[in-house]
Parts: sequence; structure tokens; C-alpha cells
Amino acid sequence: MSSNAPGTTPHYFVPEPSRHPAFAAFGLFFVILGASNWINGGEWGKFSVLFGLLWLFWVLFQWFRDSVRESEGGQYGRKIDISYRWSMSWFIFSEVMFFGAFFTALWWMRSHSVPALGGLDNALLWPDFKAVWPSGSPGATASPAGIVEPFEVMTPFWLPTINTALLLTSGVTLTIAHHLLRDNAPRGKVLMWMWATVVLGLVFLFVQGYEYYHAYVGMNLKLTSGAYGSTFFMLTGFHGFHVLIGMLMLLFITLRLQKGHFTADRHFGFEGAAWYWHFVDVVWLGLYVLVYWL
Repeated sequence: MSSNAPGTTPHYFVPEPSRHPAFAAFGLFFVILGASNWINGGEWGKFSVLFGLLWLFWVLFQWFRDSVRESEGGQYGRKIDISYRWSMSWFIFSEVMFFGAFFTALWWMRSHSVPALGGLDNALLWPDFKAVWPSGSPGATASPAGIVEPFEVMTPFWLPTINTALLLTSGVTLTIAHHLLRDNAPRGKVLMWMWATVVLGLVFLFVQGYEYYHAYVGMNLKLTSGAYGSTFFMLTGFHGFHVLIGMLMLLFITLRLQKGHFTADRHFGFEGAAWYWHFVDVVWLGLYVLVYWL
């Protein structure tokens, strides 16, 4: 349904009816169902989450495979390229709003909620409470919600700083690969920088995993460590999940490059993954400053 050859009238490609959206929604249903029960004490919830994620990844694999076949088959023209660019832009915008909500929650608790709870109007209700952020850290007392086990506050040295260097470096290697692809450089050079980017993303995840282990075992900092613990793990955990997704995107793009996909003029699959990765980098810089330094 698409013709883009010279001298012909281009048509907008209309794909055949697809089962993928319905199947993806089916997997997401089990993810949400399991997660909501898991955090409320339902042990079976984790199995539901695992099933839903495996199902979703299976559906996405088939969905992306079909899109790759359509693209490499020459069915995508300029209008499809524009629609993909707008779709990716709006998707990243929704992710900005997602992280913006968590950043705002952290700022509100630190700047408004804690000082308000320590004000004179609450002195009779919680006479032992001191407006120290975070509650449960050295120098703080019991929170109004109950006793918080003492824990150490996360600092930027050294694991978060190492991860910052890793992500920033990966952004540089990805940009080099992009420019090499646009300049029609030998494919081997592009692949070298792309594999470097994938490895840096993978190392970031291993370092963050070690950081979590150290936080739980060595610092007694857990998801249940008051508002500080919950916001810390929600922000860094969701970001880590986005790093995983971005790293998988870059891995698949690299494998496609090895198969000869993409040209200097047609490579939005590459660009879309690069946009997402740079977004992940920017979010981490915000985390590094607001969570680890302030």
C-alpha cells in the first residue's frame, strides 16, 4: 500500500490489523495486578508481575520485528517517518512528566511537608518530632507516622559519581556513532562505538545493583525507610529500569547495524533510541544533584 519510487505518487502506508496492542494490554494487566498485590503483602503478586513482563517482552519482540520488516521492505515513506518522530517525541514528553512528578514529590516533602510537621501548630501532637530531613537519619527523631529505623543517608561518593561518569561517557560514544553513521563511515567504526555504549549502560546497571546491596546491608536504607527511602528507591529504581530499556534499545539497534540496516539518510530507529538514551542521561543528572547532593 506504499509506493515511493521516483515518478510515482507516494501513498501513506496503512498496516494490516494487528493483535499486538491487545496482547500488550493483556501483559500489562498482569503486571499492574501483580504489583498492586505484591506491595500489599500478596506473595503471588511477584509471579503475576514476572508473567506479565515476560509476556509483554514477547509481544514487543514480535511487534518490533514486524516494524523492522516493514521498514526494511521499503514500505515506510516520509509521512511514516514524521509520524514516528512525533510519536517518540510525545513518548519522551510523557516520561518527563512521569519523573517530574517524583521530583516534585521529593521537593515538596523536603521543603514543605517536613517543616510544616515541625511547626508550632503540631508541637502538641508530636512533641518529640524535629523537622530534620530525612526522618530516621542521624539527628532526626521518630516521624509522626511511627518509628523509622535509623539509616545512613546516601552520598554522591563514590558509586553515584562513577555512574554519572559512565552515563555521560555513554552519551558521548553514542553521539560519535551517530555522526559516523550520518557521514557514511565504515560500518565497523559505527559498531565499535555502539558496542561501547551498550557496555557502558550494562556496567551502570551492575554498579547500581551493588549500590542497592550496599544501601540495604551496609546502610540499613530500605524502601520502608520513611519518605526518604521510598522516594530514593522509586526515583533511582525507575531510572534504572529506564536505563535497562534504553540499553536493550541500543543493543537491538547495534544488532540491526550488524545486519546492514540503516543508511546515512534513513535511520530513525537509531535516532529514536539515541533520543531516549540522552533523555535518560539528563534525568540522571537531575537525580545526581537533587537526590545525592542536596
